[in-house]
Amino acid sequence: MHIPLRWIAIGVFLFSSALNYLDRQMFAALAPSIGQEFHLTNEQYGLFISAFSIIYALSSPVVGLFIDRAGLDRGITACVGVWSLATMVTGWSSGFGGLMVSRAMLGCAQAGGVPASGKAYATYLPPEERSLGTALGQMGISLGLILAPILAAWITPHYGWRTAFIAAGAAGFLWIPIWLFTARHIPKFPVSPTAVKVKVAGMLRDTQYWGLTIGTCLGMTLYSFWTNWTTKYLVQVFHLTQEAANQQFAWIPPLCGIAGGLSCGAITLRLAGRGMPVQSARMVISIIASVMALVTALVPMAPSAGIAAAAIGASFFFTTWFSVSSYSMPLDVFGAERAAFAIASITSAYGLMQFFISPLIGRVVDQHGFAPVCVALAFLPLLGTAVLKLTVK
Repeated sequence: MHIPLRWIAIGVFLFSSALNYLDRQMFAALAPSIGQEFHLTNEQYGLFISAFSIIYALSSPVVGLFIDRAGLDRGITACVGVWSLATMVTGWSSGFGGLMVSRAMLGCAQAGGVPASGKAYATYLPPEERSLGTALGQMGISLGLILAPILAAWITPHYGWRTAFIAAGAAGFLWIPIWLFTARHIPKFPVSPTAVKVKVAGMLRDTQYWGLTIGTCLGMTLYSFWTNWTTKYLVQVFHLTQEAANQQFAWIPPLCGIAGGLSCGAITLRLAGRGMPVQSARMVISIIASVMALVTALVPMAPSAGIAAAAIGASFFFTTWFSVSSYSMPLDVFGAERAAFAIASITSAYGLMQFFISPLIGRVVDQHGFAPVCVALAFLPLLGTAVLKLTVK
């Protein structure tokens, strides 16, 4: 079977997304061990998420512009190198301050991960295939989310939690030469000579830009919750050990995320093939996803850890539908030239959202448990979809 070269490039780039979230998610997978060593409350754990998130948010537009101007290859190489080093530094940290610095360093470098992926899809794929490309990127993210708890559960009992961070970080330095070799040998999708060049100043005056940024951020709040709190939820609610939660259940939601991403991309491609405009197909899927994500409110009713993991997986499945659709929209609106900055604006808003809500989630969980958080966040994808519907043409 002949695989078009452009999909080989996207396949290699998929692993940068996996490394991005493997390195990011190790902290969540090892949160009980880190919390025990440093005597952290849930609110203090939320502050660590905030430290990562605020740097991530503030760095995203700058890093996005850097990738657009320096080019995809140099941009992603710099980002992967720095975030891999930051992950290793986390394992070498010996105090609270060192952990905070390493998380901030990670946030700055990883601000380029998702924007670079968006630029890769716009660089190598035609518009009708970009949702499928974004779905494969989501598959990479989910792969990282799956590998983090498995790697943590495998390494930590034998070598300690610090070694898990060092091993995860080292993997990034193996990916860089593979991508540079791939990029030299695979041609990019030709840019139309009639394509209108979009300037940053014009984007900032565009209602679609702000609608995409705010609407996607609202819908992705639920995504942020499950990627950061699933292991802690299973440990706290069902009194599992960290190893048991990671080995048996924490990988299930990201596996559902892979299924969600691939099915979303395939459905979009099918709808476009039947004549529906690509943006309309993305909007239809976002509406369905935001309604189905209301299942999140039922998670606290789960009587066992297995059923809870399945319910979280269902929530994550439809949240991933929303993610793939909404993150593909800016590529159509603003094109390959400004793809990294457009996606970076969304990830910046995502980081700011995570900065503000993470300590709040921790405080509510400390005082009232997870139930009110699940109920409140279940409705945010609906609100985000409403914003997209009102602003995106």
